[in-house]
Amino acid sequence: MTDLLSSAKTEPKKRGLTVPTGLAGLSLDAMASVSYGPEAIVLVLAAAGGAGLGLTVPVTLAIAALLAVLVASYRQVIAAFPDGGGAYAVAKAYLGRRTSLTAAASLIVDYVLNVAVSIAAGIAALTSAFPVLHGYTVEICLAVLVGITALNMLGITESARAFMAPTVVFVAGIMLVIVAGLVRGTPAVTVTGSAAVPADLQTVGVLLLLKAFSSGCAALTGVEAIANAVPSFRAPRVRRAQGAEVALGALLGVMLVGLAVLIEKFQVHPIEGTTVLSQLTSAALGDGIGYYIVQFATVVLLALAANTSYGGLPTLTRILADDNCLPHRFAVSSRRQVYRYGVLTLGVSAGVLLIGANGEMNALVPLFAIGVFVGFTIAQAGMVRHWLRTRGPGWRWRLALNAFGTTLTFAAAIITAAMKFTEGAWLVVVILPTLVVAMERVRRAYHRIGESRRAVDDSRPGMPARPQPGAAALVVVPVSEVSELSCQALSAAMSIGRDVVAVHVCLDGGPAKAFTKAWEAWHPDVRLVLLEDSDATVGGPVARYVRETFPGRRKVVVIAELDPPGGWQRVLPSHRSQELEKQLRRQPDTVVCHLRVPVE
Repeated sequence: MTDLLSSAKTEPKKRGLTVPTGLAGLSLDAMASVSYGPEAIVLVLAAAGGAGLGLTVPVTLAIAALLAVLVASYRQVIAAFPDGGGAYAVAKAYLGRRTSLTAAASLIVDYVLNVAVSIAAGIAALTSAFPVLHGYTVEICLAVLVGITALNMLGITESARAFMAPTVVFVAGIMLVIVAGLVRGTPAVTVTGSAAVPADLQTVGVLLLLKAFSSGCAALTGVEAIANAVPSFRAPRVRRAQGAEVALGALLGVMLVGLAVLIEKFQVHPIEGTTVLSQLTSAALGDGIGYYIVQFATVVLLALAANTSYGGLPTLTRILADDNCLPHRFAVSSRRQVYRYGVLTLGVSAGVLLIGANGEMNALVPLFAIGVFVGFTIAQAGMVRHWLRTRGPGWRWRLALNAFGTTLTFAAAIITAAMKFTEGAWLVVVILPTLVVAMERVRRAYHRIGESRRAVDDSRPGMPARPQPGAAALVVVPVSEVSELSCQALSAAMSIGRDVVAVHVCLDGGPAKAFTKAWEAWHPDVRLVLLEDSDATVGGPVARYVRETFPGRRKVVVIAELDPPGGWQRVLPSHRSQELEKQLRRQPDTVVCHLRVPVE
């Protein structure tokens, strides 16, 4: 899960991502999954004793094979959708609105779970190194969550280059553990403690293997991240993104299989309060400085992996708000270019999960894979439609690969949901359709609001006549579009004073020429002033214009806004009117008038 903003904004050539920086900036959650993926497998297979743990490598090899199919499929997604967007873009293009909303819902769930799982796994690594902290797991998890959320609320941005060092240290540390473990004949240190599995052993059967497979599939999260962010790469973008995808698959596959081999070699089993990765590191490197370097690198990388969701989910919710699928408040950014409602929603949701799971990593991991595989399945099913329509060179084998991948990931999603349903997976099964239904309802509500602010018909009677001269006040009308709502605002303004000015803030580099053309075609007898988006707000530019252009003169600002019928629909309008009023009421000689137009 990474920033879908990269589908809308492209970095300059010299500042684009390379294969190494792309791995560091976009694949942290995938890399970090080796800290909890193998443990999820061991926790299931340990229920069958030594016989079950002896199947760790075969189960991991099956997951690695699925990883190879996914990497090959997402290389094709990258080539077919060089503007990025991943499953959401593919579904929107080929599978319809509702399926695209399902893909978006799965991304939302994954972003939230990524934060909760990454923080819980990071704290598990910390408490494994320092057992005295184990009794404070929930408190430490929440403290880390609050810290990351606060930093993102302040607009602290990250750089892919800044992630290089911890990523290199982590990968090098895991590789060192694998090599040292393979060379070492006996464990350097044997960790002892109470077993973290039930005492009643099960027999090895198909259901147990499927359950272990579905648990281990949590290690595949983040494989789609690079496909979401193709425009962020340096030219040639597609080739570099595909190279990063292959490199991610190779590194992740080697680490997963290598750790699985060590698990069988050292006969590692779940121990209360100690992670499997911690046991493997102790067995391979001992309990000296090497052990603590790997553990701290794991903690840091997991914290950074959690932070990637704070770039991804707020931007995804902004895109959905722009598409009228979420309240428009999610599309409003602060002066620091932060989508605050998305950041807060992510922090609160992850906090609820951490509290509900008591900070336990293994209680959260079973929830992870379902949303991941829903996104995988949608992306590959969309690619099947893509090849059927385009029929480009080699389309038959490409279609066969995506159809095979669709079948595998759909089967994995069903298996995961069935095997983990009673362990909390039911929550994801319920939340996914609930999110889709909620977004559909929001979309229908905005459609009704759109009917109320329908575009002005050129054939309708002209604007009301201006009042006679003599009014001393300047009347300023902020307008966001040429619509019936703007017409009513200008009508009210003309009834107040003779000197009326309409102001329009071009947010996010909006189409100023298109707005001017529409305004001139409408031909109201009102002067239009275009203001630059200097601080990502409407209130700032308008307040500055009123203050600096007309000092000492009485001003009346007419703010028109639609008034929804009530209930939950009250949250649909953005808070730009409140933001504007907050800025203006600090100024002398300025009166703010609200014109509320009910939605019929």
